[in-house]
Amino acid sequence: MKQDMPVKSEIYQESLSYVPSLFLHSGKEGLQAYRQAVDLVKETLSKFYAAYPKPYRGKAPKEVGVDVKSLWPISEAGESLQDVLQEIYTSLLSNAIHVTHTKSIAHLHCPPLIPALAAEMMISALNQSMDSWDQSAAATYLEEEMIRWLCGAFGYQEGADGTFTSGGTQSNYMGLLLARDAFCWKHWGWNVQKDGLPPEARRLRILCSEDAHFTVKTSASQLGLGENSVVLIKTDHRRRLCVKDLHQKLAQLRQEQLFPFALVATCGTTDFGSIDPLREMAKLAKENGIWLHVDAAYGGALLLSRDFSGKLQGIELADSITVDFHKLFYQPISCGAFLVKDGTSFRFIHHHANYLNPVEDEEEGVPHLVNKSVQTTRRFDALKLFVSLRVIGTERFGEMIDYTFRLAQAAADRISEMDKLTVLNKQPELNAVVFRYQPAFCQDKEMVNKANRLICRMLLQRGSAVIARTSIDGTAYLKFTLLNPRTTIEDIESILEEVQKLGDMYIRGGIH
Repeated sequence: MKQDMPVKSEIYQESLSYVPSLFLHSGKEGLQAYRQAVDLVKETLSKFYAAYPKPYRGKAPKEVGVDVKSLWPISEAGESLQDVLQEIYTSLLSNAIHVTHTKSIAHLHCPPLIPALAAEMMISALNQSMDSWDQSAAATYLEEEMIRWLCGAFGYQEGADGTFTSGGTQSNYMGLLLARDAFCWKHWGWNVQKDGLPPEARRLRILCSEDAHFTVKTSASQLGLGENSVVLIKTDHRRRLCVKDLHQKLAQLRQEQLFPFALVATCGTTDFGSIDPLREMAKLAKENGIWLHVDAAYGGALLLSRDFSGKLQGIELADSITVDFHKLFYQPISCGAFLVKDGTSFRFIHHHANYLNPVEDEEEGVPHLVNKSVQTTRRFDALKLFVSLRVIGTERFGEMIDYTFRLAQAAADRISEMDKLTVLNKQPELNAVVFRYQPAFCQDKEMVNKANRLICRMLLQRGSAVIARTSIDGTAYLKFTLLNPRTTIEDIESILEEVQKLGDMYIRGGIH
C-alpha cells in the first residue's frame, strides 16, 4: 500500500528545523545563539583594537579593494559565524579607519560613546520601525519626549515639533521642502503636494553663504528648483555670511521680480566651523517673509557647552533647525534631527495609507511618526542619544565639548609659532583648524600645494595620522577636526612635526 505523503505543514516543520537558532526569541535556542554571537563579536573587536594601535594600517586603496574581494564568493550551504568573522577581521577590520584614535582627526566623524554602542545593540535587536505606532509602541513616545527636550534646549516654545533623521542631508532637505511648500501655499494658495510645482517655481530662490553645506544645492535640485535657484552670499573675514551682501542680494532679487523663500544660516561650516550672524539673519528673514533654516549639524552641540553656548544666540528665532548627533554628541552613525518652530508645518508632508497610518487612528490620538518624516521605515535612533545623555549627563557632555574647543585654540596657537606652517583661522570658532605647510625657502605656489596634498596622503599611508585636506581660493590646506576629547596637544605637536618633515622632504626631492 502506498505510504501517505506528509502534509505540507510537516514538510515545512522538518525542513526548517534549524531556524530557531538563527533568531533572537524567547526560546532557549534563540537566547543561547544570541549570547554566543555577541561574545564572538566582542572577541573580534577586542582583538582588532588591541592589534592595531595606529589610526590606519596604511594600505593603498587598490590593495584594500583586493583584500575585500577575497571575502567572496558567498557559499550556498553557509558557514559558521566564527569563520566568517575571522575572514572579516583579516580583510575588512584590519583595513578600517580607527575613528576612536586620538590622531584620527580628519572629518566630522566622531568616536562613539560606549553607552551609545550598548544602546545600538538594543536598537538592532528590537528592530523597531518608527513609522507607525503598532511597529514601535513605547519607542514612539520616547522619540517624542526626546524631540520635546531638544526643542526646549534650542529655545523653541510650545507648538514646536521635530523628527529624528539620518543626518544633516535629510534635515536640510526637509527644511527647504517645508519652506518651499509653505511659501507656495501662503502666497499663491498652491498645494505642491497635490498639484506639483506652480508656474512661478522658476522664480523661487534660496539664499545661503558661499561656505554653506553642499546639501543646500542638492536639495534645491531634488526639489525641482535646480541648483541655479541658490543665491550665494559673500562671507566676511571670519567666513561668516556677510549681512551687507545679503541686503544687496535681497534688493536685487526684488528688482528682478524673483521670490526668495528660504534663507539658510550655517552654525558651524564644514571647513572653519564658522557661525553665521543668526540674529541679524532672523531679523531680515522676518522683514522679508522668508523662512529661516539653521543648519546646525555641526554647531548644534553648543547647546550642551558650559562656556560657549552663547554662540547659539538667535537660533531660537529660526523656523527650522538641523542638528546632528553623530558629530559632537558622539553617537554612532547615523543619528540626527530636524526641528521646526511650528509643528503644523508638517502638514505639507502628511500622507495617509490605510495599512499604515489610517485617518481614524489620527482622530483617536494614535501617534504615527511617519506623518513627520520623508522616511517610512526608520530606526529607533532616539534611544542611543537618550541613553548617552542619561549615563554621561549634560555636565560631562559640556566638559568634553568645551575641551575640544580649547584644544583647537591651543593647536592654532602652536601652529602660529612654527616656522614652516601657517594657520588660516587663528581663532577657531568651534574645533576645526585650517593650516598649511608654507616654508619660506619655497615660493612656488603649485609645488607647495602638491606638498600639502602629499603630506595628507603620506600621513595616512604611514598610519601616523588621519587628517583632512581642503582647497580655498585655489590654495591647498590641511585641516584638523578635533572632535575627540581624548586627543591631546602632544598628539597635535607630534603630527605637526611630521607634517614639516614630510613637506621638507618633498620640496627637497626626497619623496615623490
